Amino acid sequence: MSIAEAIRSIRSTLPEGVELVAVSKFHPAEAVAEAYAAGQRTFGESRVQEITSKIAALPDDINWHFIGHLQTNKVKTLVGTRHISLIESVDSQRVLDLIDAESERAGIVSRVLLQVHVAQEETKTGFSPDELREYFRERRFEALKATHLCGLMGMASNTDDEARIDADFAAIADLAREIRTMCPDLRGFETLSMGMSGDYPIAIARGATLVRVGTAIFGERQ
Repeated sequence: MSIAEAIRSIRSTLPEGVELVAVSKFHPAEAVAEAYAAGQRTFGESRVQEITSKIAALPDDINWHFIGHLQTNKVKTLVGTRHISLIESVDSQRVLDLIDAESERAGIVSRVLLQVHVAQEETKTGFSPDELREYFRERRFEALKATHLCGLMGMASNTDDEARIDADFAAIADLAREIRTMCPDLRGFETLSMGMSGDYPIAIARGATLVRVGTAIFGERQ
């Protein structure tokens, strides 16, 4: 199946209001261009060096999402590209505060998702649900000057157990609702990014508004 066919096939399964992020990390710019020609405009990358080189090589109207672990020493470079439409993987308050400081310095507003860790693997990063509850209960977001919190991002456990995957996505969705109830004045906290090639239909059933699909579009990483 070609990249264009794969995109059409996946799009046909997405309900209204769910956006496809084509995860192009580890694939060449030519593959992104092929997906772009098929009408795809939102792409996900996980390394700062790779996303900056692709930004330079590809059309300006692409919505670039950063979805990887963001090291503190790479925040300035990422924000400085001015081409990132959403940083999905903000996994600590330290990184969030750095993004805010660099965005203010650059004179832009960065849109971000807070990454919550509910999966069984210790290797995955993110805030614990309790850390996020405390962050919002204490209304620390009020200190942000140049960052817009758009919602949550999370991953399910890496398992074939669909009940476990469903429970993980349900926990992320429940936490998002809890945050909105706790802070009803929090504007635009609506995005729920969860679900990948193998489990995105389960995520959609639990309220995902963004799904991050790579392998099912581009094949195995190169």
